[in-house]
Amino acid sequence: MKNAIYLIFILFFSANLFAQKDSLQLGDRYAEDQLYTSISYAQLFNQPETISRSGFSYAFSIGFIKDITLNKKGNVSFALGVGYGFDFFNHNLKVEEFNNVTSFGDASSLTSNLFKSHNLEVPLELRWRTSTANKYSFWRVYGGVKLLYNLSNKFEFEENSTVFNYNNVNSYNQFQYGLTLSAGFDEFNINVFYSLSPIFENATFNGEDVNSGILKFGLIFYIL
Repeated sequence: MKNAIYLIFILFFSANLFAQKDSLQLGDRYAEDQLYTSISYAQLFNQPETISRSGFSYAFSIGFIKDITLNKKGNVSFALGVGYGFDFFNHNLKVEEFNNVTSFGDASSLTSNLFKSHNLEVPLELRWRTSTANKYSFWRVYGGVKLLYNLSNKFEFEENSTVFNYNNVNSYNQFQYGLTLSAGFDEFNINVFYSLSPIFENATFNGEDVNSGILKFGLIFYIL
């Protein structure tokens, strides 16, 4: 996993060198190739009925996104990127695995119950902004889809003073996707991610399907 992360960072900075060249074209047409980083508050939704809301949880991501302008003015574009994301959840769904079979329970009586995941991210966006080739502080609204490939996941809980760890559980959905929206002015922008795919596959708890999804909202920063 570390090698994959190092490769992503090399791609970020190599692509940024070419992005600066693209962004300095003569005339009105220009591109907003950018590095991005985000920090978000996160929650699990569509949890089983008896599972209470998660505790404080967060997510972080970083990546590079390539801007492809769709008009001469340059204020409407399509963008495609690649990045790395980390999710940390303090949640109340107990996850265990025995003989490659994932089981679920209520974690309300546990001392702690954590879930961590590392993901490769591919954002695709349709972008609108008030920028020009010489105006770098502007309003923006970027909406789209983010595709996720899970690099690793870990479920850890403490019960009766014993810590249990389960890595890369069998029922975890390795491919996920969701809607994204970023809006704001200059470097400071609000960011929302709403997953359209559950994080588990073929999962049940007390006869109820486990359709847990991820909701994130926070700030995203774009760096030219």
